[in-house]
Amino acid sequence: MMAGCDIKDRKLAPGGRLRIEWAERQMPVLRLIRERFAKGKPLKGARVGACLHVTSETANLMRTLKEGGASVALCASNPLSTQDDVAASLVEDYGIPVFAVHGEDKKTYYDHVLKVLDTKPSITMDDGGDLVSTLHSERKELLKGIVAGTEETTTGVIRFRAMERDKVLKFPIIAVNDALTKHLFDNRYGTGQSSLDGILRATNVLLAGKNFVVAGYGWCGRGVANRAKGAGASVIVTEIDPLKAIEAAMDGFRVMPMAHAAREGDIFITATGNKHVIRSEHMTAMKDGAIMCNTGHFNVEIEIPALQKLAASHRTIRKEVEEYVLGDGKKLFLLSEGRLVNLAAAEGHPASVMDMSFANQALCAEHIVKAGKALETRVHPVPGKIDEEVARLKLESMGISIDRLTPEQEKYLRSWTDGT
Repeated sequence: MMAGCDIKDRKLAPGGRLRIEWAERQMPVLRLIRERFAKGKPLKGARVGACLHVTSETANLMRTLKEGGASVALCASNPLSTQDDVAASLVEDYGIPVFAVHGEDKKTYYDHVLKVLDTKPSITMDDGGDLVSTLHSERKELLKGIVAGTEETTTGVIRFRAMERDKVLKFPIIAVNDALTKHLFDNRYGTGQSSLDGILRATNVLLAGKNFVVAGYGWCGRGVANRAKGAGASVIVTEIDPLKAIEAAMDGFRVMPMAHAAREGDIFITATGNKHVIRSEHMTAMKDGAIMCNTGHFNVEIEIPALQKLAASHRTIRKEVEEYVLGDGKKLFLLSEGRLVNLAAAEGHPASVMDMSFANQALCAEHIVKAGKALETRVHPVPGKIDEEVARLKLESMGISIDRLTPEQEKYLRSWTDGT
């Protein structure tokens, strides 16, 4: 019997189902895995508790896990990322318990996390770490029933590695975010395209000719910077890592501290996973009309309390745009409350890149079931065979074939005697 649910409106289900079906067309790897899961039921008996963005792509992952024999419960990993029609379809059409409403407040958000934990999961799936951190802090009695978990994003992996370092992590976590078929594609191409999509949907501004400041040149920052450059913007990168700063410079971007970029930028986007990257002193230096947004997981990268303190007045001027008028009359604009702009103001990553990310999630769930309690309590990389299998299936779906090593080449690579 299906557990309860908390969604906006069950009547939205028909539209959600169409959205799920559209995404599925662009997720051939996950579809192949689902077909295999449906036959073999490798997840039979597993209980998956998932705290992920409730989108059409996630819906197809949930369907795959259920087809594999798992019982599944889902809540949102961000209050503004839920697609209410998709949530309704998961409940009505697929019988999957969902606890998520777009725009839910902080209390409701964590109530929903607890509802998922009430299902007593044996496997956790997190995007940002809130499910696992709540499990460790408020529902410790459930820890003994957890076999292992997976983590979807950079922020969550950072949190879990900190927990491992402090010796408080109580079960193994597989860092799906760090799979090559995840961060090289999802973080770079997915975040790059979807973040610009969010900015454009929210503001309808012309990017060409704008000074576009990207804070952080990790895989997400790289993607955003390159897409902004392609749209005709003059891109400035801010960094704390000298290696990434050199890379940004050699990729053709101007690199400078945020204190300098603040005076030049027209649009600012944070992609660091850290706190207060844009602070009060930066805001006071910005131009009149500067736009700020974030594509990191949590809404802490822009120091919003400082912005509120600086403002003489504040209003919502467009659906995802808040106008802050400072004491000197200068106006600054914040998109999507400083939350993930690509999911709050747009639809998140294209399904074709989430195909690889969620294929990793599904195959890692299978790996957890097979490995059982043999997994050591620490943060694990995605097994290389899973990463390679996802890449192979993706190439196959794209109609691309590649070379294989000849026996002579294999022998040469194993040898140390052949030289010049």
